[in-house]
Amino acid sequence: MKLTVKEFFETYPEESRVELIDGEVFEMPAPSLMHQIILSRLLRKLFAYPNTEDKIVPSPIDLVLSEDTVLQPDIVYLSEKPERLDKIFSIPEMVIEVVSPSTFKRDLTDKMKLYERHGVKEYWLVFPLEKTIMVYELKEKGYELFSFATEKGKVKSKVLEGFELEVEEVFGGL
Repeated sequence: MKLTVKEFFETYPEESRVELIDGEVFEMPAPSLMHQIILSRLLRKLFAYPNTEDKIVPSPIDLVLSEDTVLQPDIVYLSEKPERLDKIFSIPEMVIEVVSPSTFKRDLTDKMKLYERHGVKEYWLVFPLEKTIMVYELKEKGYELFSFATEKGKVKSKVLEGFELEVEEVFGGL
């Protein structure tokens, strides 16, 4: 049975780790310790960047993309303060997903297509096991790889002009 956003929020309590993709519910397991350490390192770097206060939002947060799609990205960047403070109903400029084995296909295909279709300007995929970060920029024909690094080197953001991140700072010691 397919659900609408309204039915989804009536059925699942606010604290639920579930997503709604094209009306279909997907449960998400709790993230691993490695996932959370990487997420914390990413957040520390993003929060330290100028003018990001109150614009960087970590998971879990409901991002409502349409009448049948609610996602919970790992990190969202909003250039404007949202109208509501319970859920995000606007399209963020940037989304970051830390990819785990259980979310690999969804992050790399389904979610990427959804973010692309809804106009998210920049999509980061962070692969802990491969120690790789890929940054995609939305162009006229869809997402194109803008920046990537594996094990060493830097990735950069187009949305956060001048923001660069050393891959070793994210994965070092893991």
